[in-house]
Amino acid sequence: MNKPAGALLFGLSESMSLAQQIAQESGLDISPLEERDFEDGEFKLRPLVSARDRWVFLVQTLAPSAGVPTAQRLVRLLFLIFGMRSAGAARVTAVIPYMAYARKDRRTQPRDPVTMRYLAQLIEAAGLDHLLALDVHNPAALDNAFRIPVDHLSALPTFAAHFARQVDAGALAVASPDVGGIKRAQLFREALAAATGREIDLLFIEKRRAAGTVSGGTIVGPARGRNVIVIDDLCASGGTLTRAAEALREGGAAAVHVAFTHAPSARGIEAISSDDRIASAVTTDSAGPTPRNAGGSKLTTLPVGRLFGDAIRRMLSGAPVAELLLRPPSAPR
Repeated sequence: MNKPAGALLFGLSESMSLAQQIAQESGLDISPLEERDFEDGEFKLRPLVSARDRWVFLVQTLAPSAGVPTAQRLVRLLFLIFGMRSAGAARVTAVIPYMAYARKDRRTQPRDPVTMRYLAQLIEAAGLDHLLALDVHNPAALDNAFRIPVDHLSALPTFAAHFARQVDAGALAVASPDVGGIKRAQLFREALAAATGREIDLLFIEKRRAAGTVSGGTIVGPARGRNVIVIDDLCASGGTLTRAAEALREGGAAAVHVAFTHAPSARGIEAISSDDRIASAVTTDSAGPTPRNAGGSKLTTLPVGRLFGDAIRRMLSGAPVAELLLRPPSAPR
């Protein structure tokens, strides 16, 4: 393959706010893209500049929005990848801040689908060379599903920097709302300890899910008298985080804060904001802009454009992207 002549960044219209952030932070301009919709629901996507022999970055989050559900966002991304290949792009990188279909990453009962693997096969078949993703539900499953290079970024250092400025003095603990998130909570605890210079306890809440019914609530670890930060990858309905907050307050926690990278649904934000047991919440705009006034003063939304911009600049310069997992993104450009 010839060395790419230069880099182009495209954003689909439903992800344009994220694309504009990433363009500003990466130093690239947004390249023009024709997006034509037909009356029967079909569409046409065409780059309005030559992509031949260029390194192309495509920004598309797979969180649903009004008029553009998740499945349509995915098909539009797939067609655009195919189109860039047909236009002679030397290398195509997809920037997907929120990766839908990633929660079903293994079989838990007979004939279960492994949707994460199916998604990977679709994206690879379209001709993608490289994927940039953020806090996917199970990073190990992501690595196993894809055969192309994947850089898995994380908002955990950014959350740690946020809470280092926000949490009150006193005993601190980090909690996973279920057993499956213990590794994520452990990594966040390490980042928060480095940011605060304080000792931080680790705990988790036992949770079981069967046939759509969630049960459990036993706390494993010290919660009494502590300011507890519950960390998760996403908040869809809010049920997991509000259950965790209930268990922690009943277990004697002085305050409960929650942090989740992805907010793909307004329902989850509403559940968090209306729960008096949750003192504060922080998320990112990986799913697109948070609706105005969503979450009230309780919710802080941190941008991900700087993180992805840092990653793209590093890729273009040949610097390792993995270092971004260890620290918050750089100052704004």
